[in-house]
Amino acid sequence: MKKKVLAVLLTAAMAVSLTACGANGGSNSKDGNGSSDTQTQESDRDASDGAENSEEGENGSEDSKGQGDAGGKEFNPDKAEDAMSIEEIREKNGAEVPVEADWKLGVVMKSLSNEFWRTLQEGYEAAAEDAGLTIDIQATTDESDETGQQTMTEALTTQGVDALLMSPISDSNLTSAVESANDADVLTVNVNDGLIAEANHYVGPNAYMNGQLAAEWISNKLGDEGQVAIVVGMAKAFAARERTEGFKDWIADNNSKMEIVAEQNADWDRQKSKELANTWITQYPELKAIFCNNDDMALGVVEAVEESGSDILVVGVDGIGEAYDSIRAGKLDATVDSFPFYMAQVAVECTLRSIAGQKLPSAVATPQALIDSENVDKDAAEIINWTAPAYTK
Repeated sequence: MKKKVLAVLLTAAMAVSLTACGANGGSNSKDGNGSSDTQTQESDRDASDGAENSEEGENGSEDSKGQGDAGGKEFNPDKAEDAMSIEEIREKNGAEVPVEADWKLGVVMKSLSNEFWRTLQEGYEAAAEDAGLTIDIQATTDESDETGQQTMTEALTTQGVDALLMSPISDSNLTSAVESANDADVLTVNVNDGLIAEANHYVGPNAYMNGQLAAEWISNKLGDEGQVAIVVGMAKAFAARERTEGFKDWIADNNSKMEIVAEQNADWDRQKSKELANTWITQYPELKAIFCNNDDMALGVVEAVEESGSDILVVGVDGIGEAYDSIRAGKLDATVDSFPFYMAQVAVECTLRSIAGQKLPSAVATPQALIDSENVDKDAAEIINWTAPAYTK
């Protein structure tokens, strides 16, 4: 019997009831003197790592699942056991979010050339405005400027921000900068994509589930048979590896008759993905579907499919506006929306709660949902049952 993913989507996203969504708790709170509970947080995460390692001893190596190994640590927010949704955090700590007017937040992002990151930025700005806080948002000019991200992170730490919210390009480029921030009693929050094992908290969607949702949807559309291919983002990015593994594991775990005939990196680049799709369309004339690790690459694949006149399903991840428009136009078939605007809202809320001294898990799973022609025009807040945070000073 197939493991149904779509049927439990909102439950998994909002209540985080699936074992794939987990992490151990810990807080890095600051009082008026700037003291922090970093040591407690580190021991909590180490305990989580120990539990994961025990599980790996039973089930085999999990290296292929993209666990972060920065600084000798291993942490996978998709596989840890104590993750919470924002609803659970509010139930535990109360609906009101404490805020001090002089708290300052720093954000380090990837290139704003991708609409996903622009939408995340808008979410940060809206949350900061609602909370009445100062927020300094910085982003690289391209998807490969790892050194630039490190410089930004170090500069924000020196400037004395109370917390850093970071979306790293890779799982290692911000390791040393985060260690320095932790030493300076700056709260560190890893928001989606690359994994920072040293960060105090991880906030983002379950990337493994991204791939599972896509695989199940494609299976349903194809009658669970046919040739499929995967366009991967950057291999050094946690999200790319987890999305790919989630997709492949769904096929294996459900004894699917779908056959993965090709898998290759396109580095989050639309043109590269289009060129890759052109090659596959010629090489595999029976190709029925292509899963892409993000929407930008999926839109490149859509161009190739259109130009070839082929009948191939294309599914992306992120839920950017251009992907929605393409679905409405009957071009892109589906996207797994991670709702970046609301992801940023959750990240800011969790950051402020942690600064205030509330004990939060080291992983907070944010909402996601598969979007296709049937629900593309439904309001996002309604899909995820969103309630705005209540900031209090």
